[in-house]
Amino acid sequence: MKKLLLIIPVLFMLSCKQKASDTAEGKKLNKLAQEYVTLGLTIGQYDSDFVDAYYGPDSLKPKEITDKTFPRDSLLANINSLMNDVKLVADASADSNKIRANWIYNQLLAFNRRVRIDAGENRSFDEESRELFGVAAPSYAEEFFKADIDKLDTLLPGKGNVNDRFQKLANKFIIPKDKLDAVMKAAIAEARKRTLAHYKLPAGENFTLEFVNNKPWNGYNWYKGKYQSVIQINTDLKIFIDRAIDVGSHESYPGHHVYNMMLEKNLYHDRGWVEISLYPLFSPQSLIAEGSANYGVELAFPGNDKVTFAKNVLLPLAGLDTAGIDLYFKALAIKGRLNYARNEAARGLINETMSESKARSYLKKYCLMNDETADKSISFIKKNRSYVINYNYGMDLIKGYMEHNGGTAKDPAKRWELFGQLLSNPVDPADLVKK
Repeated sequence: MKKLLLIIPVLFMLSCKQKASDTAEGKKLNKLAQEYVTLGLTIGQYDSDFVDAYYGPDSLKPKEITDKTFPRDSLLANINSLMNDVKLVADASADSNKIRANWIYNQLLAFNRRVRIDAGENRSFDEESRELFGVAAPSYAEEFFKADIDKLDTLLPGKGNVNDRFQKLANKFIIPKDKLDAVMKAAIAEARKRTLAHYKLPAGENFTLEFVNNKPWNGYNWYKGKYQSVIQINTDLKIFIDRAIDVGSHESYPGHHVYNMMLEKNLYHDRGWVEISLYPLFSPQSLIAEGSANYGVELAFPGNDKVTFAKNVLLPLAGLDTAGIDLYFKALAIKGRLNYARNEAARGLINETMSESKARSYLKKYCLMNDETADKSISFIKKNRSYVINYNYGMDLIKGYMEHNGGTAKDPAKRWELFGQLLSNPVDPADLVKK
């Protein structure tokens, strides 16, 4: 197991008010940060999935393009030129300017890879994830997953196929569509209450909740700036009671909504770091975003809190029987360890060592997905490729960092404090892992 670096001093240093932006290097970096934003928004005009959020100045938006021909060479030249300029500032700087410049540089590495992917220049799964997200996730053979399948075999009632038995149990806890709005809002409200017990959120922060379909994902947070989000829940798939807590917390409190708000307030408004106003989806920032959002579920609902809240509040609200819910959450805890099997399916598809049919079977066997969820996962992988590592490996890196620095279940206040620091600072995923 790789050891984690102690990065508290870095985050503490960044949490202090500094005037590094007033130095010569800081002023140069401010100009380069503006170029970074404009370049990212330019790429976004050709790649509709590139820009996840932008709430910066209108003056940095490029002119709308009329020729949709993808300018691979000119974009790569501009990226490389900006990387060279940023590297010079990083080498000449110290403290927050150096950290800031290195963060921009690593984001630009991801720009380069994404442009090449758009041009049809693909690399292996691990090479791609390193360039896009700053790390490569560990790979596991089938034997790794079989051990947990065997545990489920002994836990689940009945005989026969483990997946069929799991689905039979899970199907007792499908939220009726006419109850979705009430159940999701109750889960998000509880997550918000628990987050507010530890963080003072910006005044006026809010979100709207929408139910959509024909999407490759389960839920999505569209951050709009000024501390506002649109949270969308995909109703293509059956939504189980645990997903109300997981998706609700992941997309809202203390997940994506809180992460984006903290960056906007602490770095964009308080420090004037304009680069933060642009969130490129395929970048190291997403590993931190997705990993922290998944870890945030455990943070907000530690221990048995999820099953207790589901039993006492969500299931009655959904009109569902609570019988079997404890067993279901025990099975889910084991199933959660199987999430890396989705990485293996994605690795096989991208490396062309696994057919689509085999990948679907792999997801059903080892991730315990039903037919529709496996098909949706294949669709997600085909569209977003190595992005899948951000959910599981990203969460494990965040969790490891928290525990290494004292943020354990025994000290929840410390966990929330450390988590807030992570959400409020530019963090390079590679800094979470000692090579």
